[in-house]
Amino acid sequence: MISFERVSKRYPNGREALSNVGFSVHKGEMVFLTGRSGAGKSTVLKLIALLERPTRGTVRVNGRNTQTLKSRHIAAFRRGVGVVFQDHRLLADRPIYDNVALPLAVAGTPLKEIDRRVRAALDQVGLLGRERALPLELSVGEQQRVGIARAVISKPPLLIADEPTGNLDPDLSLEVLRLFRRFQDVGVTVVIATHDMNLVREAGQRVITLEGGQVHGAGDPLPSVVASR
Repeated sequence: MISFERVSKRYPNGREALSNVGFSVHKGEMVFLTGRSGAGKSTVLKLIALLERPTRGTVRVNGRNTQTLKSRHIAAFRRGVGVVFQDHRLLADRPIYDNVALPLAVAGTPLKEIDRRVRAALDQVGLLGRERALPLELSVGEQQRVGIARAVISKPPLLIADEPTGNLDPDLSLEVLRLFRRFQDVGVTVVIATHDMNLVREAGQRVITLEGGQVHGAGDPLPSVVASR
């Protein structure tokens, strides 16, 4: 599903965010990106979502080489990648129905299909019935669930998340993890960048550790510190 082959990324200010990075993520796998702030986690996600292109090396996502993808094909490529942000990035003056529907509306999806899929997505995240609520009327955890619903509304085969539990307490973090597991269970590939090592241990999934823009481990899950429930 994803492969990085000797990937480096240098920004115009001269900062090298990634250096000679290589790893792969298989279809249907859940993988965590860990590392300190500035280690390169967000840059990896931007390269996966084609928000940036590598300076050197090759990034392949679902068989496509992002370096050689034509500009006219980028929008279609991005519809295959759902993105969840830490700060939700919801439109504060629009109800959550409109926030979730936005990717489909931009793609020109028929209104009847939009309605069906928005309600299905909100049902998946436990917010069916709150369609007309404004984002500020929701809790922080509910806002994050709206962000997840928006990310999966187009039924992307790949879901990436940048610190999705950074503003949540431990119980809400586990709730978000359970949502990601549900999507993985139906074949969605999930890549999560996080500082939350308790969440990583609880998940029991493969961990890719970044340090100074380089991979310093891409192997086994971290040992759990919580007894099986």
